[in-house]
Amino acid sequence: MKLSHVLLTALALSGAASAATYTVKPGDTLYSIAKATGVDASTLMKLNKLSSTTINVGQKLSTGGSAPATAAAPRATTAASPAPRGNGFVRAAATRYLGIRYVLGGSGNGGIDCSSYTMNVFRQMGVNLPRTAAAQWRVGSPVSRRDLRPGDLVFFNTMGRTASHVGIYMGDGMMANANSYYGKSMIEPLFSNSYWASRYDGARRVLN
Repeated sequence: MKLSHVLLTALALSGAASAATYTVKPGDTLYSIAKATGVDASTLMKLNKLSSTTINVGQKLSTGGSAPATAAAPRATTAASPAPRGNGFVRAAATRYLGIRYVLGGSGNGGIDCSSYTMNVFRQMGVNLPRTAAAQWRVGSPVSRRDLRPGDLVFFNTMGRTASHVGIYMGDGMMANANSYYGKSMIEPLFSNSYWASRYDGARRVLN
């Protein structure tokens, strides 16, 4: 009896250890949880069978780790988290709106423009942006070209004024944007494209 009791206890403990979870708190986004737990956002979506990045307060998310995840405590202090900001979370949110027809002033399924594209993508990441490129230029903090990272907003002068176009830096010299010339939202080169490189205004960081 004693041996069986020990075995049962060991099994229970190993089961608890393998089922690490994170309970969503007010203000959490999938992005912030990925940063706090060190688990890539795309992995979190797969583990929890999420069809979108929308989460609810009180929801328990499996982190697939070997120890229970607690509220964004010590793990947030480890500086090893550029991964959730990379091709996982940002790309998952950005690709959801790719291929949509470009319509100046559009903000729905019938068509979107550049700032509507960025607004919708960032909403998926729990960040509310203003509606226009000029207004988005005034949020977040400025970022130099050499310090760009995935998720930064990149701005261009395409109409003779600052920040008349906006896109999202995806890493590796690529950006996602709603392109009026091609008539759709797409991912394309940034600085290796002479059109964008010559009209580049700067970048703003709203994902910390």
